[in-house]
Amino acid sequence: MAYVIAAPCIDHQDQACIDSCPVDCITFEPGLDRKAYIDPDGCIECGACVNECPQGAIYHETELPGPWAVFARIDRAWYRDSDMARDAVDAAAAAAA
Repeated sequence: MAYVIAAPCIDHQDQACIDSCPVDCITFEPGLDRKAYIDPDGCIECGACVNECPQGAIYHETELPGPWAVFARIDRAWYRDSDMARDAVDAAAAAAA
């Protein structure tokens, strides 16, 4: 299990979470990504990023609100196929609109 960055991060890429991560497992590509992603294999579950997120977008995977459960799969997918993850973020944002 790991922490996950959910919907409130979309189009609000404050980098405080990236700076707070002691193992550098949070990333995004500026200009391409609409949100940041947490590497589930690199996350040590320290929670340092949670309080740093001004949008309140970071949850432990087991505590994600139901509508945002898809973001656990999206974060995992970004590290295998970033284009697929980007498409899933776009779809999630459109569904929320």
